[in-house]
Amino acid sequence: MPDSLANDEVSVDDVPDVSAEWYLDIAGWGASSPEAVRVFGVIATEAVVGVFAVVFGVLWWRARRGPAATMARAVLGPVVTVLAYAVSEVVKGLWQQDRPCRVLGEVATIAGCPEFGDWSFPSNHATIAGAAAVAIAWSGRRTGIVVAGLALLAAASRVFVGVHYPHDVVAGLLLGAVIATVLPPAARVLTPAIARVREHAAGAALLGG
Repeated sequence: MPDSLANDEVSVDDVPDVSAEWYLDIAGWGASSPEAVRVFGVIATEAVVGVFAVVFGVLWWRARRGPAATMARAVLGPVVTVLAYAVSEVVKGLWQQDRPCRVLGEVATIAGCPEFGDWSFPSNHATIAGAAAVAIAWSGRRTGIVVAGLALLAAASRVFVGVHYPHDVVAGLLLGAVIATVLPPAARVLTPAIARVREHAAGAALLGG
């Protein structure tokens, strides 16, 4: 529970004061925004993750006409993203930081507060966004710029709708991005296997060639 909540100053165990204060400002701003903005925030915070899934699908489809190395990166993109999510879940279970919408109940939020035990640190959405953005960025600079913007939007939206502290989403973005750096060396290892699978009809139908 917060040690204090007055004059825009707040202190919560194991939470940076600035993060708690920014949460109150951002989530409060979100809750007081026009209805259209609130509806967009709720939709966007979930839809952005779906956009990454669609982009992964497009990259896989395009990679079917490219070299084996390109297909290896396309295949591993979703894999490293799921890996990042799994690591985030482990960290959540170890850290067990309660949601700000429960600890700081004085502030209204756009989204409903997740149940107790659905921990706050780090943000799964931000972790997925960070990993997906870095994984997709390996396909090209222009694509990387777009997905970086989407990742930031996904992370910021979690604070805006009131379910995460700012430091939750920053940690999630960094965690996902760091884990996704395993993609290039993993792709180099996987490329020869992709090339061999492409030599068979069934493999070529799935992986191109």
